[in-house]
Amino acid sequence: MSLKGRTLFITGGSRGIGLAIALRAARDGANVAIAAKTVTPHPKLEGTIHTAAEEIEKAGGRALALQVDVREEAAVKIAIDETAAKFGGIDIVVNNASAIQLKPVAQTNMQRFDLMHAINTRGAFMVSKYAIPHLEKSANAHILMLSPPLDMKEKWFAPHAAYSIAKFGMSLVVLGLAGELRGKVAVNALWPRTTIATAAIKNLLGGEKMMSMSRKPDILADAAYRIIQKPTSFTGNFLIDDTFLASEGVTDFDQYRADPTQPLQVDFFVPDDMPPPKGVSLAAKK
Repeated sequence: MSLKGRTLFITGGSRGIGLAIALRAARDGANVAIAAKTVTPHPKLEGTIHTAAEEIEKAGGRALALQVDVREEAAVKIAIDETAAKFGGIDIVVNNASAIQLKPVAQTNMQRFDLMHAINTRGAFMVSKYAIPHLEKSANAHILMLSPPLDMKEKWFAPHAAYSIAKFGMSLVVLGLAGELRGKVAVNALWPRTTIATAAIKNLLGGEKMMSMSRKPDILADAAYRIIQKPTSFTGNFLIDDTFLASEGVTDFDQYRADPTQPLQVDFFVPDDMPPPKGVSLAAKK
C-alpha cells in the first residue's frame, strides 16, 4: 500500500489527530493540504499550519499550508481550488476539524451551540460539497469523517445535547454522501474507542491524568491510512479504530497507549454492541 503522489485535504490538521494522519500519509510521499485556523503560536496549543507543513515535508511529503476557518464558505472553496491547482487534483478529504463543549442544554450558550454546529456538521458538509467535483476526477477518491457511529441512545445526548447533535450531524453527512456518491467516492466515518491524547483532552476534559488514560493519535492515523486506500466500494462504514485495525490483521494495541500502567478511558459514543477486539484489554498493564 502507498499514498505516494496522492493528495489529501485535511481540516484541523495543524495538530493532534489531523496532523498524525497527515504525517502518516507524508511518509509515503503524499501531498497534504493543511486547512486550519492557527497561523501564530497559541499559549495552550502546540502547532500552526506552518509548523505542520514543515513536519510534513520533513516526513517526505509535499505540503500546502492554508489558513481556513471551515465556517467561511468563500475561504473553504478557495482553499480546495488552490489545493487542486497546486497538486493537480484532490484524492482524499479528511474532515477532522471539530469544536466541543460538554454542557447540558440549560447551561449551553447559544453562540457555542452555533459554533459547534457550524464547525462540526456544517463545516464537514461544506468541505465535502466543494471537494466533490475534484474527488469525482480521482481514480480512488475518499471522504473520511472523524465522527461516531449512529448509535441513537439517550445516554449520548442527555449530558451534552449540543455537542452530540453536532457530532452525530457529521455522521449523518456520511450516511447521505455514501449513498449519493456510491460508485464514485467512498465515504466513511472513523471514531476512537478510547480518548486520544490531544490538546482537547488535556485542556478541556481532564488534564494530564486523562492524557495518561488515552491512546496516542497514531492509532487513528494508522486506521485512516488503511481506510483511504480501500477501493471505493468500501463505503458507508462507521468504524471504531481498534476493531477496524484488528480486522486488518493488527494485533499489537499496546503500542498506542500513552501510559501502559493506566487503564484506558472509553470515549463518548462507542456503542455497547461494539466491544474491543478479541484479546484487547482496556485495563492497566501490570
